[in-house]
Amino acid sequence: MTALAAPALVLMVVVNAYPVVYAASQSLRDGNLLDPGDFVGLQNFTEILSDPLFWRAVRFTLLFTVSGVLGSWAIGYALALAFKQPFRGRGVLKVAFLLPWVVPVVVTSMSWNWLVATAESPLPRLFAAIGLPDVLFLADPTMAVAIVCVFKVWISFPFMFLMMSAAMEGIDPSVYEASTVDGAGRWATLTRMTLPLTAKSTYISWVLMSMFTINDFPTVFLLTGGGPVDATTSLVVLAYRTVFQSFQPGYGVGVAFIMTAALVAISLALFRSIRKVD
Repeated sequence: MTALAAPALVLMVVVNAYPVVYAASQSLRDGNLLDPGDFVGLQNFTEILSDPLFWRAVRFTLLFTVSGVLGSWAIGYALALAFKQPFRGRGVLKVAFLLPWVVPVVVTSMSWNWLVATAESPLPRLFAAIGLPDVLFLADPTMAVAIVCVFKVWISFPFMFLMMSAAMEGIDPSVYEASTVDGAGRWATLTRMTLPLTAKSTYISWVLMSMFTINDFPTVFLLTGGGPVDATTSLVVLAYRTVFQSFQPGYGVGVAFIMTAALVAISLALFRSIRKVD
């Protein structure tokens, strides 16, 4: 079996290794998209770590990731609990709740732009109608950050809903029957049985969603483009703009490598939690 799998493994290593090695080489040079430039060692990384824009992107990426992961998980878990018991129309509602995840992000981002982008959009007009101050949601830095984070939760909670529903369906019903016999209430059943028994699936979903969110380019770029005044510039958007708009691949690839290191650290921490659960 090993001999049969060897060609595929070699091809996989070659296909993945070459871009990584080339990118690592680019991160150590001061070239552009056409000329690799001169070798500058760790100068690009020094510039990155001393750049205020990079640290602003780090702060936003952390906020974006934490709110996206925990917010989508909380909504997905609550829905999974609600759908655990059969009721009329359950299947139709499940499909309806999957739509934010199924619909292409381009269509969803256009819908949200229509909803909040201008003073004539429905949400600002609703605010004005009930006497609240005029708010341009995507022009104000604080509001733009909030809208992007809410948008991420909106398109991500169906994934968590599926993961948590599958985890809950895997719990043996006799466990709940025993808890009922022992007199456990709903809160005790949730905190001492359902949450611990679905902890492994929870940590796995957090790992996956952290990867999806940190690497999420279209959600931010299509909704705000990283603005206003770089308030919603995430690390992946910063890397893209630096490479393809400022034509500084060394700096941009350096940002990407720092992102990769952060993802590895997050994944290792969560995988340790998974092993503890096992």
